[in-house]
Amino acid sequence: MSTFSLELVTPTKVLDEGQVEHIRCPGLDGYFGVMANHRDAIIALGIGEVKVTQNKKDHYLAVSGGFAEITKGTVELLLETFERVEEIDSARAKSSRQRAQDRKEVKEIDTARNEASLLRALNRLKILKR
Repeated sequence: MSTFSLELVTPTKVLDEGQVEHIRCPGLDGYFGVMANHRDAIIALGIGEVKVTQNKKDHYLAVSGGFAEITKGTVELLLETFERVEEIDSARAKSSRQRAQDRKEVKEIDTARNEASLLRALNRLKILKR
């Protein structure tokens, strides 16, 4: 099966994931997949899970938005943050979810920011079940 290079880039680190067969990413208009020889593109990412198929095995990342830059032979995921399943702290994610749900009752909050916080917490909890 054909492969391509995957890099994960955040404001604080750059990780070379090596050669992968497929990724599925959370675009703003829905999930999309990338395989080798994909057409060049820059696609906005939302909060969700990235599925990476490498050596015929799947692993998952919780991401909080960014961009996918697809070029010949390489995909760079330019991310605000990401967490691998094994890095997610279940208690912290549950606490974040509860705080965001509690803040919904307060009238003087930034609703969009709170909703994003809730979505990130729910996403991390979903990926923990993988």
